[in-house]
Amino acid sequence: MEERGGTEHLTVRREGATLVLTLNRPAAKNALSLPMLVGLHDGWIEADEDDSVRSVVLTGAGGAFCAGMDLKALAGRGMDGEQYRDRMKADPDLHWKAMLRHYRPRKPVIAAVEGACVAGGTEILQGTDIRVAGRSATFGLFEVKRGLFPIGGSTVRLQRQIPRTHALEMLLTGRPYSAEEAQGIGLIGHVVPDGTALDKALAVAEQINACGPLAVEAVKASVYETAEMTETEGLAAELKRGWPVFDTEDAKEGARAFAEKRDPVYRRA
Repeated sequence: MEERGGTEHLTVRREGATLVLTLNRPAAKNALSLPMLVGLHDGWIEADEDDSVRSVVLTGAGGAFCAGMDLKALAGRGMDGEQYRDRMKADPDLHWKAMLRHYRPRKPVIAAVEGACVAGGTEILQGTDIRVAGRSATFGLFEVKRGLFPIGGSTVRLQRQIPRTHALEMLLTGRPYSAEEAQGIGLIGHVVPDGTALDKALAVAEQINACGPLAVEAVKASVYETAEMTETEGLAAELKRGWPVFDTEDAKEGARAFAEKRDPVYRRA
């Protein structure tokens, strides 16, 4: 992997055409801090602005994904984050973009979860597209047990991603969920042996990277764009989004490669 940028709490690496963002505060189970939020925000922007990046994997260091928000760090008290206060003042929405509440990357985002993925961690998870977890991973929205509100988007998104009865149980009980139970209700897609979530996520990313990038981005955009439309509206929007893909050089290369029985070489044109 190629190291590139990031902050003291967020590492950025390249694995081929995949940008790997790692929450890197293991002593605090990767609880969200200002340096982490700034690094996440910049990572999403980098992925979208770099055409050589075709997918993103989000993971955590030290056997945990994310234990939620570190309120003390976010407030800027203590040593963590003071140097980033100007960034927050310049863009008061930065933390919501970092947590994928107010920003949706155009590239596919795959979550690789080990250990704790709770509170703010489960909220960020809902902004990702494909989700892989180690068998011992734990999920949950604990805010109500602390007298708080899961304001990272969970009261809106969760019921759209899993059945409402499961969404309400998770939101109202504040209890932990195992990886198997999270998979059973549809919150995550894959459960793998502990320590292999990143490997599986990178393997999925490689499958995506081998596809036409313009088609991949258009398909992702269409899925989210039409999610709350009627079927008639959605089908019309799909045609508007999808037809231009057939006129791209990527589409022509895909057809040539199929006819010539070789792997396509896509150039985003």
